[in-house]
Amino acid sequence: MPKVLTVSDEVVEDLWTAKVRAHQVDLVLAAGDLPYDYLEFLADALDRPCVFVPGNHDADLTGYRRSSAGLWTRDGLPTPYPGPTGAVNADGRVVDVGGLRIAGLGGSIRYNTGPNQWTERQMARRARRVRRRAGLRRLRDGRGVDVLLTHSPPRGCGDREDRAHRGFSCLHGAVAALRPGLLVHGHIHPHGEAVPDRDMGGTRVVNTVGYRILDIPEGRHGA
Repeated sequence: MPKVLTVSDEVVEDLWTAKVRAHQVDLVLAAGDLPYDYLEFLADALDRPCVFVPGNHDADLTGYRRSSAGLWTRDGLPTPYPGPTGAVNADGRVVDVGGLRIAGLGGSIRYNTGPNQWTERQMARRARRVRRRAGLRRLRDGRGVDVLLTHSPPRGCGDREDRAHRGFSCLHGAVAALRPGLLVHGHIHPHGEAVPDRDMGGTRVVNTVGYRILDIPEGRHGA
């Protein structure tokens, strides 16, 4: 059972030092809204891969492609990559890293003109694409998704009522189809309140603002 360090939204100063090496983990999962050099440090200090999705305060990473020569392009033109070096962007994708199959859906509900914000309809469309990709992988190797990594939570599952912090209703359908053992999200700052894990039909839902150390169960091979 892989052990992971999950982080989002709030920098934990002790993790940005050599003290982080005391955590024996197999992987770093980042749920958005953290400095990219912080993620690079965690991956380098732990000597472990990092998988992330962007939050609503992160740079827009859509359209960037890495060539076989290792050069980044956008709209076909060479350009510096603004994301974390060496980390895997799982947004809108299904990736196999560190012994886990991870589906990613970054961003928040749209509340202004900033990057990485989606209407409910747009996120539902993105979630359907991820479900199709996960289904094709499962047809090839019989393996389901272990972790659904999101920035925002599902609607009514630890979200808030203000416009910027509402969760996505469509994530309920994604969880039902993918049936991951774990959904990891950020975006909802607890401000000192206790944040219990939640259950969605057997999927453990974890708010990782700050950080958590988690053992990841094997996925249940959903659609």
